Amino acid sequence: MIPLMVFYVHIVGMAAAFTKRWQDEGLGEGFLTLFFMALIFFVGWSMSSFIMKIVMTPQGLGPLFDRDAASLVLLAGMEGVFYTLYLRGSDGGKFVAKDDNGESGSGS
Repeated sequence: MIPLMVFYVHIVGMAAAFTKRWQDEGLGEGFLTLFFMALIFFVGWSMSSFIMKIVMTPQGLGPLFDRDAASLVLLAGMEGVFYTLYLRGSDGGKFVAKDDNGESGSGS
């Protein structure tokens, strides 16, 4: 059940990121974001599975939280931190209003 929830959150997040980038930048940027997120997911899943293989037995902590579920939860946590820092950008997460020319500030 836990892996299903993690996969569902990833599918919803990928759809939201694709839609946002598609509307802001175009179809190519939407697919680029989708492929980037898939790459991060698969590489991160491999890394978290390796870490959990060292730390836990295959049975894990019970029938609902085995080693595979723990690796997906670890992956979701690592991705949450990564995407929070990545999406925050260089302006510290503050909204900066831009005019039609793409410049911030009043311009006077």
